Amino acid sequence: MSEPEPLDPRSLLAETVRNLPHKPGVYLFKDRLDRIIYVGKARDLHRRVSQYFHPSRRTLAEPKTRALVDAIRGMTFHVVKSEPEALLLEGKLIKEYRPRYNVSFRDDKHFLMVKINLTEPFPRFHLTRTKKEDGARYFGPFAHSGSLRASMNMIQRQFHLRTCSPRIPGEIDHKHCLDDVIRNCSAPCIGRISREAYMETVNQACEFLQGRSSDTMEKMEAEMKSAADKLDFEKAARLRNLLDDLRKTTSPTKRFLRPFQGESTVVPQRDMEELAKALGLPGPPRLMECFDISNISTTHKVASMVCFREGKSDRSLYRRYRIQSVEGQDDFASMAEVVRRRYGRVLKENLRKPDLIVVDGGLGQVGSAWTELQILGLKEIPLIGLAKRNEEIYRPGTSLPLVLPKSHPGLRLLQRIRDEAHRFANGYHRLLLKQRMTESLLDDCPGISTSRKKALLAHFGSVARIRKASTAELAEVPGISQRLAVEIVAFFERLDGRPVETAPDYEDFSGEIRVDEE
Repeated sequence: MSEPEPLDPRSLLAETVRNLPHKPGVYLFKDRLDRIIYVGKARDLHRRVSQYFHPSRRTLAEPKTRALVDAIRGMTFHVVKSEPEALLLEGKLIKEYRPRYNVSFRDDKHFLMVKINLTEPFPRFHLTRTKKEDGARYFGPFAHSGSLRASMNMIQRQFHLRTCSPRIPGEIDHKHCLDDVIRNCSAPCIGRISREAYMETVNQACEFLQGRSSDTMEKMEAEMKSAADKLDFEKAARLRNLLDDLRKTTSPTKRFLRPFQGESTVVPQRDMEELAKALGLPGPPRLMECFDISNISTTHKVASMVCFREGKSDRSLYRRYRIQSVEGQDDFASMAEVVRRRYGRVLKENLRKPDLIVVDGGLGQVGSAWTELQILGLKEIPLIGLAKRNEEIYRPGTSLPLVLPKSHPGLRLLQRIRDEAHRFANGYHRLLLKQRMTESLLDDCPGISTSRKKALLAHFGSVARIRKASTAELAEVPGISQRLAVEIVAFFERLDGRPVETAPDYEDFSGEIRVDEE
């Protein structure tokens, strides 16, 4: 009896497209290596995805779209409740997978959030794109920035909240303010409202922003209908637009978890054996180590080393590095430094040597790593480089790359470890940027200039230690007077007096692990 023929991926894809629901959501296109190459959102999944495969539309499409469609061999999708949720999830997935056919959302931009620090005497709302552990309360992120800005203007007028920037406004600020004149502010600066009464209106505004209070919107809707009955269509249209903005802003959004990764055809033992045959290794590479350099900017140049044991990732052996001896962006010199540091330690501590070393890059990265291995006396360890553009394999001593078929199990194993090293390096980069944002808490502290901030961080090493320091310890830092030390302690006491709100409207699923830096 003959074996059944394998199913055609194109026929499976067509079946998936035909069965897509007429609902909002996000779709992910995959190539024949099961890699995600494009992420898109749709108000109607069935209608939007079907357009890609319509013959007339393919003929008129631009070259980039035609190339994308030709590369598609599979897809997955996620159904959501609304178009704004689809936009938020699309952005998260693009940042997660960085598909080659996506351009938007691949930078470090973030959606807008609303921030209010309830520890201030008279809090005010303002917009931000970053979330800090500063004791403030955050709402969002919000998919529609225009609707959010219009909604915040209305909320501040409706609840008579201040918009001025001083932490404690006074009579001098009132002289230059028009909000009180046009009845948009309750004027706490001149004592027209007590702090207790002001905080009550702030809490009402927070509930409204969370969608828990519908009285205001019901009144606006009744006012809109009344204006339409009186033939005041201009006012009715203005109220209608404002109601649309408010609904977009206050509608609840889903808490997004890490998306389904899809089915896998990974067979570790087979992949290792096929890779050994292709590279001429004496046996399957049961312990593989791969290096990647991440230097998006000169601020933080970092590297990662990930380990695959028996064809699977072993996170207990992951390592990350800050590049120390290289000025500017020099991938070759950075690769040489990290290889030197890693295998210098392997020799010093008599650790197990890998069966194969993989570097992310071409001849330049391979040459730099090979030179360091020779100096250390480890030239017996097999070394290769995997170049991203055409997935070519480079080896020391030859300029001609080894090109394996795209479906080769050994190449897929190399791609997995290379992609994991790239993910881990970028995760470390993001961690350092997050630490920089934490350090920026000092920017909000009264009297802290850039030079004083540097002096404090150089003396204590981190913001966490500064927060725990006493007045006397702070005053020991050059440039920090006794009076300023008292203000710094008071600043952090205000922050610590209220628990930090850490639950966003959706969960960050970057999944980075923490390991000690070598």
